[in-house]
Amino acid sequence: MPVYSMTGYASAQHGAASFGPDSENRHIGPSRLGLEIRSVNSRFLDLSFRLPEELRQHEPALRELLTQRLKRGKVEVRAAIDTHSPGSVAEPSPRLLQRLNAVQDTVRAWLPAAAPLSVADVIRLSASEGGASADWSEAVPALAQEALAALMAAREREGARLVTMLLGHVAQLRALALQAAPLVPRLVEQQRTRFLDRWKEAMALADGAIAPDMAQDRALTEATAFAIRIDVAEELTRLASHLDEIERLLAKGAEVGKRLDFLIQELHREANTLGSKSAALELTHISVDMKVLIEQMREQVQNIE
Repeated sequence: MPVYSMTGYASAQHGAASFGPDSENRHIGPSRLGLEIRSVNSRFLDLSFRLPEELRQHEPALRELLTQRLKRGKVEVRAAIDTHSPGSVAEPSPRLLQRLNAVQDTVRAWLPAAAPLSVADVIRLSASEGGASADWSEAVPALAQEALAALMAAREREGARLVTMLLGHVAQLRALALQAAPLVPRLVEQQRTRFLDRWKEAMALADGAIAPDMAQDRALTEATAFAIRIDVAEELTRLASHLDEIERLLAKGAEVGKRLDFLIQELHREANTLGSKSAALELTHISVDMKVLIEQMREQVQNIE
């Protein structure tokens, strides 16, 4: 299954047929319904709708449709109805003008100071009257399906891009781990030699007061304690295991974002321990490089569903 990003955008439009000759607003151009879906990352599925009053009754169906396909993300659905073709002006019918005139007379009878309706007011009211007469009961579900399919395709493309980036970071982390592995035995041997040299110097100063075997045993004991203190083999093994699991999840696909986020936290913990046990500048640099890569992976994983 593919890996989906939580980031995406899609839109769709539907043009309704022109109103018939018997319609009250027969001169109004064809209506157009536009619907767009925006999605960004979120820990849970958070749906919000911005719909005109004419489409409010479709919100439960839209919510159910999105819930079936989307599992995580902050998703915003916007819809708008345009009742005019470009450059056209709604022409009110005589019946509407009679109604508006009667309403105006009633209002001014009670409020003599009320301003009369302007041409712009009449055109605006005429446009809203025409938009309300359109029936979108069949268009809205079909348009939502179209926009949702486009959103899923966009999220899949973004998810594939994230997978490529994550796999590249995994390969870099493996390379850094390979560089770190041979450093520890080399450091242990260097420290062992250093301890023996110091004990030899101490024996020379003690003028034979300390037995050579005792000095050598003490030096080896110190070297062993040092080796245990700086040993990072366990951290490197766990790091490799986490990287294997990340690759497996990316190959599996579907809803892997939360598990990947947990693995990224574990990677960061191993890199921190690696740095705290560092006894050489090279190992410190490797730990820092690892943490930079892991932080970049964290930002990318937060966008995966």
